[in-house]
Amino acid sequence: MLNKIKNHWMLIIVGVILGMIFMKVISSASNKGQSHSDHKGSVAQSAKEDPKFWTCSMHPQIKLPEKGLCPICAMDLIPMMDGDDEADDSGTVSLKLNAKARQLAEVQTSEVVYREAVNEIRLVGKVDYDETRLSYISAWIDGRIDRLFVDFTGIKVRKGDHLIKLYSPELIASQEEYLQAIKNLDDTSGSQLGVMRSTAETTLKSSREKLRLYGISDEQIEEIVQRGKTQEHMTINSPVFGTVIHKNGFEGMYVKTGEKIYTIADLSRVWLFLEAYESDLPWLHYGQNVTIEAESYPGEKFQGKIAFIEPFVNEKTRTIKLRVNVDNKGEKLKPGMFVRTTIKAITGEGGKVFEEELAGKWICPMHPDIVKDKQVPCDICGMDLIKTKEFGFAEEATMQTKVLTIPKTAPLITGRRAVVYVENVNDETGVHRYEGREIVLGPRAGDNYIVESGLKEGERVVTKGNFKIDSALQIQAKPSMMNPADYYSEGGGVISGAVAEDENAGVLVAAFSEYLRLSESLASDNYEEAVGHFETLHKEIEQVIQKNSWINKSEGLAGFVNKLHEELKEVDADIKPFRERFGRISLIVKEILSKYEYKEDVKLFLSFCPMALDDGAYWLQDSDDIRNPYYGASMLACGEVKKEYGKKIVKPEPKGSKGSHHNH
Repeated sequence: MLNKIKNHWMLIIVGVILGMIFMKVISSASNKGQSHSDHKGSVAQSAKEDPKFWTCSMHPQIKLPEKGLCPICAMDLIPMMDGDDEADDSGTVSLKLNAKARQLAEVQTSEVVYREAVNEIRLVGKVDYDETRLSYISAWIDGRIDRLFVDFTGIKVRKGDHLIKLYSPELIASQEEYLQAIKNLDDTSGSQLGVMRSTAETTLKSSREKLRLYGISDEQIEEIVQRGKTQEHMTINSPVFGTVIHKNGFEGMYVKTGEKIYTIADLSRVWLFLEAYESDLPWLHYGQNVTIEAESYPGEKFQGKIAFIEPFVNEKTRTIKLRVNVDNKGEKLKPGMFVRTTIKAITGEGGKVFEEELAGKWICPMHPDIVKDKQVPCDICGMDLIKTKEFGFAEEATMQTKVLTIPKTAPLITGRRAVVYVENVNDETGVHRYEGREIVLGPRAGDNYIVESGLKEGERVVTKGNFKIDSALQIQAKPSMMNPADYYSEGGGVISGAVAEDENAGVLVAAFSEYLRLSESLASDNYEEAVGHFETLHKEIEQVIQKNSWINKSEGLAGFVNKLHEELKEVDADIKPFRERFGRISLIVKEILSKYEYKEDVKLFLSFCPMALDDGAYWLQDSDDIRNPYYGASMLACGEVKKEYGKKIVKPEPKGSKGSHHNH
């Protein structure tokens, strides 16, 4: 048996030796075919493959001559080869992708075109009374209310309808005075003294006027004359048409002159109050048409006009209040009712809002319904009309309404800069080159942005995959959205641009804690709980802005915090768009942490899921145990931790783990 085992091993050893000899022979034959020039090429290739410098994938501004750790995040540096950051013939640093690479990156592009920039602003508002159509029925004389004809609120009254029956000793005395004046005039009609007749006529006129001023109509005065005696009670009639919305008088109640008895509102026209965000202001103008829809009347639309835009911003809600005048002939819109509105705005050249019925017209600054072809006094208030162009409208109905636009997904916006990746195709090789270009954006119009400068019609910009292109440029230490060209200027050193010296992300530590709760709620698929943390996070960010006097600031850390505040203003009605909003919020938080120092005890783990939100999405959590907020229970563990922020907690080593010896 032992001899068989020995023979088996001998066969194996012999086989291995023969195989090695065979490989050596093949290798020698291959080397004989190589020329001397090939050898030189091999040496040159080896030299070319030496790294040009070493950089960090998270901090591409780091350029060191030797391999080591990043001085900022302590990650292993990666080599950059010669030619990796070379520019093309035009001197522009770009990224080149072949067909297969483009397919893997899922790059999609769209053409830069001229189109109508139509933006539909959707706001929710509340119906209220038109203050100019409120009337107060007050006591014109002291007296006692002995009867209320209108004895409950909500009843409609017409002009001349009975309201109250009033007993007033002073009114009885005034009637008696008037009847006596009539008698005196009759007695002096045959007198030869003109002074007496004139005095009697004057007394009669003044006593009649006195009754009129007490609220007695001409018809009632004539009844007193025909009756020839006073009335104990006088009926007070309504001087206006409308609905009684308040009743302050009661039967048997004594009232003083000027005391309010009824409030009557004319509901044939109402006011609608809306609150718009600051970003909506470029699209809103006095006199603009507003379409209104109410839950009570599905499918029916009401029309109104913007009559007033408050000249200041509400510091608590960061919104601007608008007032809309709405015709309400059928009185379907009730005060207190919530309605939805749509304001459609078309922007033409020069940023002017184009509305055909207002282009080149004249409008009343107090009454937006009064629009004329020429300057004349207003039909209602008599004020001179002014040009609609003073309110931001186009002056001519024939103006160009098409402007240069790109899809909303094309630009990468950092707060101060907007970058797009422009596609150029080499027809011979089929290689696509993507050049990063900084542009100037106008307002957003629906699914598009208006381009002020930086692009030309016909160029193609990346609309999907732009984050992947940008990330690839960052890894290769090329200028990108996060790191512009001047970021890599010589002499900047390691610290330059890494963190702001006078700003610290630690001011957001309370907000980060609430963000973590929001992330955990989404990971648990608890939409209601997530909304609560979302609103609390909004309040935390508002406090940071107010405490640091960062209102409306767009530079530095304040700019990022204000951008974060904008994303937190609106709560999405469904968990899917809510998670998309959370993704945008997380990108802003990630950008803050990448730019500003953070050394707080609240530990943050930057995590990434390549499958979330199409192009992949980041989020932060307080543990390295992945809990995906974009998928929840369906793919809770999908993702990986990319980086840590905050103080590193050094755990003490267990006793005996180092320097101790054990006997075995």
